[in-house]
Amino acid sequence: MSTTTATIDIPVPADRVWQLIGGFGSLPDWLPYIPASTLTEGGRVRSLTNEEGGVIVERLEAFDNQARRYSYSILRAPFPVIGYRSTLTVHDKPGGHSRVEWSGTFTPAGTGEEEAIALFHGIYTEGLAALKKTLGA
Repeated sequence: MSTTTATIDIPVPADRVWQLIGGFGSLPDWLPYIPASTLTEGGRVRSLTNEEGGVIVERLEAFDNQARRYSYSILRAPFPVIGYRSTLTVHDKPGGHSRVEWSGTFTPAGTGEEEAIALFHGIYTEGLAALKKTLGA
């Protein structure tokens, strides 16, 4: 099993960051390369459409509003991995700042471990940079 984690510090209170990203269907609000998200199964499954029109289907596996964290798995996607599970967490930092952490575990399938890690690390890093920009920080 492979893993990768990306973090970013944002000079915005954690509650404000969580208010933007804590909804399972909220990716289009802050992630430019995901322009559409449709929730089904009572909000537990999201179908994401990327800029090229590809569809990624993910299931919410755990949600903790108090800890500002949720975890999800991929049900269907064009990624070369299996057993994917990711967690997005917003941590309090001193001075009204926050640290956002996006991590994932997966097993490469049809590609090498380094390539799979680089793919998801890039997605997480670019996504967190977009979040910071969206928040005007």
